[in-house]
Amino acid sequence: MALQISATNPEHPALLLELPWDVPLEEWPEEYLVPLPRGISRHVVRYSRAGDEVIAVKELAERPALREYDMLRDLDRLGIPSVDPLAVVTGRTDASGAPLESVLVTRHLGGSMPYRSMFETTMRPATMHRLMDALAVLLVRLHLAGFAWGDCSLSNTLFRRDAGAYAAYLVDAETGDLHPQLSPGQRDYDLDLARVNISGELLDLEASGALHPSVDPIEFGTEICARYHGLWDELTRASVYPAGKYHYIERRIRRLNDLGFDVAEMQIEHASNGDTVSFVPKVVDAGHHQRQLLRLTGLDTEENQARRLLNDLESWMATQDDYAPGDPLGARPEVLAHRWVREVFRPTVRAVPLELRGAMDPAEIYHQLLEHRWYLSERAQHDIGLDAVVEDYIRNILPTARKTLQPTAE
Repeated sequence: MALQISATNPEHPALLLELPWDVPLEEWPEEYLVPLPRGISRHVVRYSRAGDEVIAVKELAERPALREYDMLRDLDRLGIPSVDPLAVVTGRTDASGAPLESVLVTRHLGGSMPYRSMFETTMRPATMHRLMDALAVLLVRLHLAGFAWGDCSLSNTLFRRDAGAYAAYLVDAETGDLHPQLSPGQRDYDLDLARVNISGELLDLEASGALHPSVDPIEFGTEICARYHGLWDELTRASVYPAGKYHYIERRIRRLNDLGFDVAEMQIEHASNGDTVSFVPKVVDAGHHQRQLLRLTGLDTEENQARRLLNDLESWMATQDDYAPGDPLGARPEVLAHRWVREVFRPTVRAVPLELRGAMDPAEIYHQLLEHRWYLSERAQHDIGLDAVVEDYIRNILPTARKTLQPTAE
């Protein structure tokens, strides 16, 4: 069988052909290798260079190599933090013609280290807690997407500092399965595997003398599970609020935002007696709100503005008589969105006199008004209408803001 390279980019096969595929990966000459820290693995893994890129090369049988390649591509399409799949190389033979295992090629995540390597160093407790949070967030994101990892461990997870933030990335998807939705049993099983694997690796490091004495292997694995459950509950639980207390919904959304998640849509149901409202958020990661708002309304805004405006739009749509998600007879979201722009957004913005707006664009004005409505509603413990909010904002907030922004005389 001839050597075959299946790649995501047409440029990669030419670059990969320069590597010694006729040599077992374990025997690759030093000139092809890049010395980077790596976790333990059941397969031979090496870092190499292809053109200007550093790549990770993992040797395994053809079928699991092709499966993992496809799985990583699916995770990439879902926006899950994982390594980028570049290629699968099959049909390898050595100089004598004897078959060699296939390899999976992924892009090395710049500036990253395996979690296992992090625990071989001295860490402050605050850093350790942030590492736990990042790993718990990764597991929640995978489960929200319907992915059961089946092999979460310190060696299969990369850690990277990103502009002051801590993020965890999946490395090995060989044992993973993607489903439309995971059952509680599937999630619990995946989480228990993660707990056992993580505590086991820490015990291994402890036995070798590499683990800092302040880290308790069993407690650490258990703590990640506790953080996972707390985050999952906050992201998925249904809330029941008294009718008319819509600022409670916004308070819940703010908590989700503080956890690093954005609300893509909301399921809001009124009780038959009209006394209560049930609220279930559907969370996504940041990044898509500008495009979504532009598609629905034609408004081109900054990302944070778009997120806030979309939340307000969703809340307003839920109050409309013809809002019926999934009902073909109900108004389409685009129709309701343009009605919101025409009946709510534009009149509210235009109520603020041009001469008082300063350099604020319409989206920023509306965002500021929503912030002020939140403040007034919290203080009054009931919802304040936009008309009253605009009046109070013009009278009490804008004069002070304009005075603050005016340049001082020299």
